[in-house]
Amino acid sequence: MSARKDIIKREEGTERVHHIPTAAPLVDIYENDEEILLYADMPGVVKDGIRVNIDNGKLALSGERKLVANGAANWEEFGDVEYSRIFSVPQAIDVNRVNAELKDGVLHLHLPKSEAAKPRQIEIKAG
Repeated sequence: MSARKDIIKREEGTERVHHIPTAAPLVDIYENDEEILLYADMPGVVKDGIRVNIDNGKLALSGERKLVANGAANWEEFGDVEYSRIFSVPQAIDVNRVNAELKDGVLHLHLPKSEAAKPRQIEIKAG
């Protein structure tokens, strides 16, 4: 029992430094004729904590999960985390129509293709 007291006992006046770890969110990426769909797993991140930026062919996703402690922590394995990941995206993406939604801790990002990038059937005319 005394060993447990030694583990949780803190010296008075010591300052506890808390570094937020960075993690790359797991993603699934799908492509169809109309758009590229990206699903990023960011559990615990709220909508206002997510940033999506597309600039110069780069898609940057980031989000921060902040947990509120309800008492003194004796042991912590699950805490705050900063999610961050960068992707290259084709220039054929119509950035004005990009749409994002957060559902059940998963960011759904719809990257529509521009009309010029969509496949089209070429009609052959008889001569």
